[in-house]
Amino acid sequence: MNQEEKSPARQDLVAEYKRVLTGVLDNRPSGTRQHLAQALGKHRSFVSQITNPAYTTPIPVDHLNTIFSVCHFSAAERSAFLELYRQAHPRRQLPTGSQHRTRMVSVTLPDLDDAELNLKLDHLIADFARTLTQMASTFASSPDDTEETQ
Repeated sequence: MNQEEKSPARQDLVAEYKRVLTGVLDNRPSGTRQHLAQALGKHRSFVSQITNPAYTTPIPVDHLNTIFSVCHFSAAERSAFLELYRQAHPRRQLPTGSQHRTRMVSVTLPDLDDAELNLKLDHLIADFARTLTQMASTFASSPDDTEETQ
């Protein structure tokens, strides 16, 4: 890590954009942090780390679109967050609006009377959805397949 990455100004900017994210999350329904963890394929402790201004660990750029989608950032919130993110990480390529948006789908499941088993099932379903999405993207981008089926 170079000096710029360790500078106090950069650390302050990271803390500031994490405060913006925390403010957004604090104004969302309970359970949003858990939904975010599931959408990112991470544990809830990861969400705690990326939202805590005391931790200088930056939020990975690959997670930004998911964060914006799950947390339902307003245009002003997104703009403020991205401005701080750009200042903190000037060399990082930020996601563009041309990337795929995400959406939430609710599935009703039985309660298995075991919190750990319920969580494992939640993660299994989230992983399954990600796998299906990747497969669908592969099928959609293959022009040879569409010619054969017509």
